[in-house]
Amino acid sequence: MTTEEARALLASAELLHGQAEIEIALDHLAREIGARLEEKRPLVLTVMGGAVVFAGQLLPRLAFPLECDFLHATRYREALSGAVVHWRVEPEKPVVGRCVLVLDDILDEGVTLAAIKERLLASGAAEVWLAVLVEKEIGRAKPVRADFVGLSVPNRYVFGYGMDVKGLWRNLPAIYALRETAS
Repeated sequence: MTTEEARALLASAELLHGQAEIEIALDHLAREIGARLEEKRPLVLTVMGGAVVFAGQLLPRLAFPLECDFLHATRYREALSGAVVHWRVEPEKPVVGRCVLVLDDILDEGVTLAAIKERLLASGAAEVWLAVLVEKEIGRAKPVRADFVGLSVPNRYVFGYGMDVKGLWRNLPAIYALRETAS
């Protein structure tokens, strides 16, 4: 996608959640997570690369001791639809016996987060909590539920604030949806 095509895509997109609304959601998430996990000294795992922006904004709001690491598991690889979960990087810090908080940008169908949670529990984590910036309302059951959700989005392709469209626009300070086209 050329720069001009990327700008045109953004210009035609629909703003779903602006920066101020996201800031409020982050404050709410931090309070909610703190109330549940502040005494557990969790290991916080950021799912690369989408959750980088989310984690970078949420972590400074968590006013309790925690450790940080990351993992990289993806289904999308810059495509618009997912496939099999591909593991690129597992956490370096041991999870055995730990309270683990996983931060991800979006819970859409739930396949990736379910696989991550299953793998962490199989690796010996005592408990795994899931926090997502946005949950997509897909109208059917998901294999996993997030324990902490910032915002909801409709069942459309969304991007911005860490989520990409064809590898671009993760850096936007708001969340957008691609315009729906008539079939």
